[in-house]
This record gives sequence, C-alpha cells and structure tokens, in this order.
Amino acid sequence: MMAKILITGANGGFGALTVKTLLEHGHSVVATMRNTASKNKGAADQLAALGARIVDLDVTDTESVNTAVPNAIDLLDGLDVVINNAGIGVLGIQEQYTIDDFKRLFDVNVFGVQRVNRAVLPYLRNQGSGLLIHISSLLGRIAFPFYGPYNASKWALEALAENYRVELSGFGVDSCIVEPGGYPTSFMDNLMPPSDISQNNSYGEMVHAPKQAFESFEGALANNPLQNPQNVAEAIAQLIATPAGQRPARTVVDHMGMGTQIEPYNQQLAQIHQGLYSAFGMGEMLKLKV
Repeated sequence: MMAKILITGANGGFGALTVKTLLEHGHSVVATMRNTASKNKGAADQLAALGARIVDLDVTDTESVNTAVPNAIDLLDGLDVVINNAGIGVLGIQEQYTIDDFKRLFDVNVFGVQRVNRAVLPYLRNQGSGLLIHISSLLGRIAFPFYGPYNASKWALEALAENYRVELSGFGVDSCIVEPGGYPTSFMDNLMPPSDISQNNSYGEMVHAPKQAFESFEGALANNPLQNPQNVAEAIAQLIATPAGQRPARTVVDHMGMGTQIEPYNQQLAQIHQGLYSAFGMGEMLKLKV
C-alpha cells in the first residue's frame, strides 16, 4: 500500500536518503526542513525534482510546526506516516556543555519531536490509524563517552516513543523506533561542540580524547563499506511496508558490531514490558488495535 508520509530534517543525511527511497517505492512524501528558500534551497530543489512536496518546518518553533502540518496534510490529501528524523549530535566532554547547550540540543531532539507529534496526532487518532517513526540511535540504548548530551536526548526520545506506543495503541496509531549505529553522513559533519572550555586545563590530556576518538571511529567507518547510510533508509521503508500490528517496537540498523550487542537488550526489555504490563492488567496496551 502506498503511504502519505511527512518527514522532518529532510535536507541531508538519513532524511534526504529516506525521502529518495520512499519516492522510489511509490509513496507520496512531504519533505520538511528549515530555510527552504535560503540555506537549504539546494536540497529542497533536488528533492522537489524527484517528486517530493517541500514544506518549510522548524521543529524548534511551535508556530512553524502548527502551520506546516496542516499544509502537509493538504498537499498529501491525508497522512499515514510521520518520520521524526530531525536531530543534531555532539562531540565533547559533557561537563563543558552549558545548560543553554543542553536546551538547544533537547529543543531539536526531544521537544521538536513532541511538537510534531502533538500537531499530527489529532488527525491520526481521528482516522483510527497511523505510524510514528522516531529516528533514535544505538546511543539511545547505551552511553558512550564524549556524546553525553546526545545520549541523554536519545534516551529521552526512546522513553517518549515507548509511551506513545502504549498510549496510542487503542487508537490504531503505532509508534516505532529506529536505532542506527554511526554512519558517514552529513550529520557527522555538524556535531555541536561544548560552549564552555574554561575547565580544559583541569582535564589535562583528556581534552584531546573526543577528537581522537572521533577520528578513530571515522577510520573504522571508512574501512567498513557495509555501514552504508542507505541501510537506514531501506529499514524505514521496510517498517512502513510492514502491516500494522506486526511492526517491531525497535529496529536496529548497524554493521559495526554494536547492533549485535543491543539486540538482546531490546528483546529482554520487550519481555520485561510484557511481564510488567500483564501484572498490572495492562497487557492489551502493548497490542495495536487494527
């Protein structure tokens, strides 16, 4: 079945690849991003040439979201799937990130998702069907040094998506999480550094560790052609193609070895949820109404 899809953060990285892939699969797509008439005009024009509808949307601006979503629904003549893809990463020692740094990060990675979901859910609940896809990360399941604030934001996103999964199941609206490993995309070129480096001296040689760790990881990526960003776009397309009620709560996409460690963790958490929800008489909330 061809779907009507809205995706955020479509100007590059997984977003642009996903738009192209979904169009190739025959879906109708509204690709959203900021600054479609200026900074991101080139990206917008490329996706429009492929058949995407372009809507300017800033996930950090409630008015922008509340204007863009009805516009997208009109352009698509409906809405089936929302892909919360917009996000930013970090690289640095966690202590050096200020409260304002954390606010900026969470405003995109967490609050931005909540803004979009609040705008689309009345429509999806009213029609009794829909799919929310949240692009998380393997770092939403484990903590790695030098990505601390990003870890925190993705852990928060996972909880947000989990709660939506159970609170919306009775309305026929599904909430799923995609967990990519690290991939060589433009996302890696725009990692947010910390604002306060006043404690650099007290960290000694460790101040160089984030850059060294990142360069080592870049080298590992360059030597692993299987870690292709297209894998993530295909996983998203597969999730959309999976019938309602059969979609996994989490989809891991990784060929670097981390994913094989996370999969059992996800499976165990699913069993824990099943046990706890059943014990409290809420087991039905884990089943999507179809």
